[in-house]
Amino acid sequence: MSDLQQARIGQIAIVCRDVARATTFYRDTLGLRFLFTAPPGLAFFDCGGVRLMLSAAEGDASGTSVLYYFVSEIEARQRELSAKGVRFVGEPHMIARMPDHELWLAEFRDSENNVMALMEEKR
Repeated sequence: MSDLQQARIGQIAIVCRDVARATTFYRDTLGLRFLFTAPPGLAFFDCGGVRLMLSAAEGDASGTSVLYYFVSEIEARQRELSAKGVRFVGEPHMIARMPDHELWLAEFRDSENNVMALMEEKR
């Protein structure tokens, strides 16, 4: 394969100020399946077959990749997560009208203030 067009994402790293706090958020609040920990202060989760790695920020490192979670019934998922204390940036809203669906998004902040989002393709 000469490019990444068909590559499957195997792992995404999230930089955290507090890995223990982030582990609780991703496991207990978002409900991701916890896999294992590894030194020095790493935590791993399964997210639909993609491994998510939480790691401590080094020095003044900041920022993260945004994770987009495909869901159905985005409004219901947003209400459920809000009830568990997840801080949403706004209400679910349509981003684009595609030929065969509408793309909806609802951004939220994790325990480390990283932006994440729920995404639904409404048909």
